[in-house]
Amino acid sequence: MDCYYHSAVPAVARCTDCGRGVCGYCRDQAGLCPGCRLAARIENRAALRGGRAAPQPDVRRATAAAVSPESRALAALGYPFWPIALLGLLDARRSPYMRRHAWQALGFNAGLYVFWLLLNAIASIPFLGWPAYPMLVLMFPFAFVVSVIFGIRAWHGDDVRVPIVSDWVDKRLGM
Repeated sequence: MDCYYHSAVPAVARCTDCGRGVCGYCRDQAGLCPGCRLAARIENRAALRGGRAAPQPDVRRATAAAVSPESRALAALGYPFWPIALLGLLDARRSPYMRRHAWQALGFNAGLYVFWLLLNAIASIPFLGWPAYPMLVLMFPFAFVVSVIFGIRAWHGDDVRVPIVSDWVDKRLGM
C-alpha cells in the first residue's frame, strides 16, 4: 500500500487516529499523519480562543476573483495613468474593488506629485538644494516602476497596499 500523501512511496504504518497508511516521512513520533496533526492544531487553537470561530478569509481577495477582466484592467491602468483612475470612479457597477483601487491610484499619484513639488522647492534653495537634483532625476523612473508593479498586482487581484494611502482609503470607504 502507498502513503496517503505520497503516491509512489510505500506506507510503513497506519495513522493512530484516522487509520490512513503513511510513510516514515509523514508519520510523527505519536503515530499521527499530517492531516490529523493539522486538525489537532486547529482544535487547540479554537480552544485557546475560547471556542470562537476562526477568522474569515480576506474579502478583498475573494471579490477580486469575481471582478470582470475589464474592471481589473481599468484598476491596473489607474496606477500608472491617473485619468484612468478617475474613470474607475465612474464605474456603473460601483464595485468596492474598483472604487478602492481607483482611490488608491489617485492617492498614490497625488502623493508622488506632492513629493515632486517638495523636492523641487528644496532644489531651488541655493547650495543646499544640490543633493535634491539627483533625487528629482531618479524620481520619475522610480515612480513609473512602482506604479507598474502596483498595476500588475491589481490585475492579478492581489491586495495592493500603498503606504499611508491604503489606510486612509480603507477608513474612508469603511473596509
